[in-house]
Amino acid sequence: MSSPTSGKLESFFNSHHHWLLRHVQRQLSNRADAEDTASETFCQVLSSRIDTDEIQQPRAYLSTIARRLMFDRYRRRQLEKTYLDYLATLPEGLAPSAEERTLLQEALTLIDRTLDGLPLAVKTAFLYSQIDGLGYTEIAQLLGVSERTVRRYMKQALSHCYLIDLP
Repeated sequence: MSSPTSGKLESFFNSHHHWLLRHVQRQLSNRADAEDTASETFCQVLSSRIDTDEIQQPRAYLSTIARRLMFDRYRRRQLEKTYLDYLATLPEGLAPSAEERTLLQEALTLIDRTLDGLPLAVKTAFLYSQIDGLGYTEIAQLLGVSERTVRRYMKQALSHCYLIDLP
């Protein structure tokens, strides 16, 4: 026997899924991506434990979630493309194995998700420090800011990383 909550969710899904799929598909060229995005949107609604009866503008709510998911998918693909383009420039003997590439892509995606929401200058300073091993003085010169600003950026990035709750 289903619970009243699952009945609400089923009704909400039935009422809005077709509309959301068409809405997303107009923005994406790939039907499979549109279906994935629509499904992920409803998964987020489900995991948020929001009473769907309390959503006053369901289409606006769903399209906002879907838009964020589409942006994340685009950003992830751009990151992957940049990484693959870089790998293509490496001499054959230095190129990582397929398994290493997969692990590195997963790590890059996690780093990107972790830093999501930070201003570009803060992300850049953090990556220069943590990935490239540069000191604050070098980072300040590259970014054209003071060393004190770099310290502030690093504090902001580290606080953000510490407080983030990734699934």
